[in-house]
Amino acid sequence: MYNVPEEITIGNVTTVIKDQNPEITLSGEDMTAKFRYKTKKGNYNIVIELGQHTRKQILQTKLKTGWEICKVGDYLVPTRCYKCSRFNHKHSDCKGVETYPYCVGKHKLKECTALAREHKFINCITYNRHSKNEKIDENHSARK
Repeated sequence: MYNVPEEITIGNVTTVIKDQNPEITLSGEDMTAKFRYKTKKGNYNIVIELGQHTRKQILQTKLKTGWEICKVGDYLVPTRCYKCSRFNHKHSDCKGVETYPYCVGKHKLKECTALAREHKFINCITYNRHSKNEKIDENHSARK
């Protein structure tokens, strides 16, 4: 849930959703609040784990919470290795070569002399190498 009012917390969010959104039918333990975080703009977002049926209902609506209407969306955060900058594994499980995330060079931060216009992203380079039709921009760092 995005832009949740400050008074809505992990402890009361499921009750508020159930009470103020009667069109959403819930069965049992279909909704579990996981955590709340503050964005850079000072707004609050809440991550809620939902059952399949409830998720489908909620994604097709906007939730009423207090005097606000909150947008909803899936919360997806990919895992990226800090050693090789590739996705779907952590640095402790990495079998790749250490790669600096800004320039794709095989060196450490202190040794990098690349300018911003020379930045490359290893995952975009790999995608372009294997994609026959569509090419994507690879001229950015892994941090963007």
